[in-house]
Order: sequence, then C-alpha cells, then structure tokens
Amino acid sequence: MSAGPDRASATPGPVTVTASTLDLAGTSIEVLDAAPRPDMAGAAPLVLLHEGLGSARLWRSFPWDVAAATGRRTVAYSRPGYGSSSVVTAPRTPRYMHDEAIHVLPAVLRGLGIERPVLVGHSDGASIALIHAGAAHPVTAVVAIAAHVLVEERSLEGIRAARHRFETTDLGARMGRHHRDPVATFRGWNDIWLSEEFRDWNIERSLPAITAPVLVVQAADDEYGTTDQVRRIAEGVAGPAQTLVLPGGGHAPHLTRSDEVCAAVTRFLADLP
Repeated sequence: MSAGPDRASATPGPVTVTASTLDLAGTSIEVLDAAPRPDMAGAAPLVLLHEGLGSARLWRSFPWDVAAATGRRTVAYSRPGYGSSSVVTAPRTPRYMHDEAIHVLPAVLRGLGIERPVLVGHSDGASIALIHAGAAHPVTAVVAIAAHVLVEERSLEGIRAARHRFETTDLGARMGRHHRDPVATFRGWNDIWLSEEFRDWNIERSLPAITAPVLVVQAADDEYGTTDQVRRIAEGVAGPAQTLVLPGGGHAPHLTRSDEVCAAVTRFLADLP
C-alpha cells in the first residue's frame, strides 16, 4: 500500500550510494547500493522492500541513515513496475506478493550476491518480506513496517480514497516524477486490492515458519491498517518478536518519525547474534 508518492527522491546521507541496473531474464531492476564499513563487511546486508506505490528512491534518506548508523551494506531496489525498473502492464493476481517473495526476490538476492539478508519492508514490501521468510528462504532478520497479513476494512477505505485522489487530482502527474508508467503502477496496485477476489487474501499461515527475529513497526493512526496487524504478526511468528507502535506517524513512520524508527532498527540489529 502507499501513503502516496508526494515524497521526494532519495537523498543519501553520510554514505556513498551507487546506482545500477540488474538484469533478470530481460527485466531491468533499479538498484541503489551502499557498501559496508570495513569492520562490518561480514555482517548480514540490509535489503529494503518498498511499498505498493514506492520505489528504491522513494525511501528518501531512510536506508542511508540506517546504513550510516549500522555500518552494514544496504540495498534498496525497485520491483518490476516501479521506479526506473521495467514497466509491468499485465493485471496482478491475488498472489502477486507471493510471486515477488518466492520468485523475484530470490533472483534479486542471487544477482546481488547476498545470502541471509536482513529484510526491511514497508507495507506491501513488509508483507513480501514475511512471505519470503515464511517460505523457508534463509534470512537473518525481518523488519516489518506497516505490514499487512490480511485485508482490513481500514485498508480498503484508504485504497478507495487513493483511487479518488488519482482520478480527481494531479496525483498521477506527481507519480510520473518517480515511475516510468504512473498509470500502470497505480492501477496494478489499486485494482487488485479493491477486487472482490482479493478480499480473502491472508498470509498468517506463513508466520509460524518464521524463526528469525522480527521487529514490527506501525503507527497507531496508520490510514491503511490497524494495530491488530502488529498483534497477529508478533503472536504468529515462531522466532523472537519485538514491536514498536508509535502514537502517530501515518502509514510511513520511517519518513514521518524517521529518527525514532532508525534508532529502533539500529537497536534491533545491534542485538542480533
């Protein structure tokens, strides 16, 4: 899901970020990559998975702030259909996040030479991270920001409101600053979430297979989901779970309360074995 694309492109902090393109069987993937500090070269890299209307650059400075604080290699990439990656116009199915978690993400990790990453996901990206970890793919840890494990009425209300903004305001034009095909990007996300066939989407069955540590972050006023999502994840995973519920911050607390979320992620990573 998305709080909207009205967030400026990434503004790297005190780390060097390299932009590149990864080719996966003819699909172009936009990649931003910050190398680790020498003393952290052996630490598990961070791989960031963006939201339903996001991209590698729409994380803004958050990945690079975490990279500077932790010293770990940090990678953000744009999924197919987003940012500067290849355009996708085909309609999505209710399994689109499973496809990303089980097929696309492993291929991206192989292409980047990454094993056992720390997955940091936001919204759709957080759900993809949970599905990936729950499908027996090796991960060191998961940070799930504003994740969804089932469809709530609040989610649908927020998505209907986003559709209204797209159809009645300049939202599409603003999205054009960040995506190669803003109409395909928006419709690909919005249409499937509002479809009747998506109402029964639920990934809670993936949670008991997650044994890696998990940090769940959400704002209490998230317009796309309730804190019941946090409870379900924390109680559903088999491994240790930490939660951070902020009193405010909307759907993107890593942007609206970036210092607090960055500090929480840094503490969480410091406690990893």
